[in-house]
Amino acid sequence: MKFMELTSKQRAQLRGLANSIDTILIVGKDGVSDNVVKQANEALEARELIKGRVLENSLLSAREAAEELSPATRSEVVQVIGTKFVLYRPSHNPNKKDKIVLVADRKRK
Repeated sequence: MKFMELTSKQRAQLRGLANSIDTILIVGKDGVSDNVVKQANEALEARELIKGRVLENSLLSAREAAEELSPATRSEVVQVIGTKFVLYRPSHNPNKKDKIVLVADRKRK
């Protein structure tokens, strides 16, 4: 289930923002457990954009972990590179100060 489709411009914008953030989510040998989903949800609510990493001992690839986390957290997979992946979900908190404002996609007529 996709809840929002990112445009290539928005994806590029989020990739740029993701360059400067630290990896805060780790997927280990237990894969995408309830605990990992809970951590991802809390981090997404607080930050909107999170970077995760899959450890060597995980049975999942970074792509598989991201694809599994995306529907579980209602987030979008922004990118997957090597063992790292980036997820994005707009915050539901209307009072959040530093919300990420996505670039508007202008469709060509």
